[in-house]
Amino acid sequence: MRRLPPLTAVEAFVQVARLGSIKAAAEDLSLSSPALSRRVQAMERFLGRPLFTRRHQAMTLNPDGELLLSRIAPALDSLAVAVDQVRGEPDAMRLRLGVLPLYASRQLIPRLPELRARHPNLHIDVDTAAHGLARLNDGLDAAIVLAPEIEAAVYSRRLSRNRVVAIAGRSLLEGDGAIREPSDLARATILLHRDMPLNFQLWREAIGIPALEPGAIDHFDSGQLMLESAAEGLGVALMLDLHLEGAKDSRLVSLFDNAVDSQVSYWFVCRRPALQRRPVKLFHDWLVEGLPA
Repeated sequence: MRRLPPLTAVEAFVQVARLGSIKAAAEDLSLSSPALSRRVQAMERFLGRPLFTRRHQAMTLNPDGELLLSRIAPALDSLAVAVDQVRGEPDAMRLRLGVLPLYASRQLIPRLPELRARHPNLHIDVDTAAHGLARLNDGLDAAIVLAPEIEAAVYSRRLSRNRVVAIAGRSLLEGDGAIREPSDLARATILLHRDMPLNFQLWREAIGIPALEPGAIDHFDSGQLMLESAAEGLGVALMLDLHLEGAKDSRLVSLFDNAVDSQVSYWFVCRRPALQRRPVKLFHDWLVEGLPA
């Protein structure tokens, strides 16, 4: 049999390639960064050539790495499906779904009773940890992610096209210091999600006031906490209109008439072979019902 590299080295290469960082890939695989680096180096030694261009805290695939990833990713997907088939999981009506917390609480969970009524034997394990796309077939069958675009190597379906809006509590519309026009944000605190740090910059440029500077900017890693903070009058959140609609919170309003197209959208993603599994297919078909083709 032709000699192959260790599967652990292949796994390390793929995760670093997909996440672009030794640190992120190590966290995802529950390894130390030095241990993961050694596995990547083992892969490169086996091939006798480098696979990455290394920069400070970042790793980018070089042409050899791009070619290797394109060839082995489908094979890894097929391997995962084969393992599932031997374990008997295709007949099990259980879906392991990665989904961001705000989307889960505001968009998905309220709709799940409808899915349960249609498919009572389908059960969903919800995982709100980060890096959902990179963890497909490594703990997740499918994921709902927020991204500009999705690589062609995986199946994807856009779930929304949204706009960035300024969201605030009604209390900020009252009193002598009320916010009535965009220039008033020079006195306000802007609330931004760490995963979408450019929302305010893009918004102010799109509405024609690129020099506008807010009173302060506070960063969050939770969309839910951003909405709650905005509702309590702690600042103006630059978020997707979908988040405001899903909040159904009478304390919140969209400021101004200025909304700009978002650079990111919510996507359903899975490895292409996974779409052949019944739980994934049932969930996918239900989720995209009514979406434009």
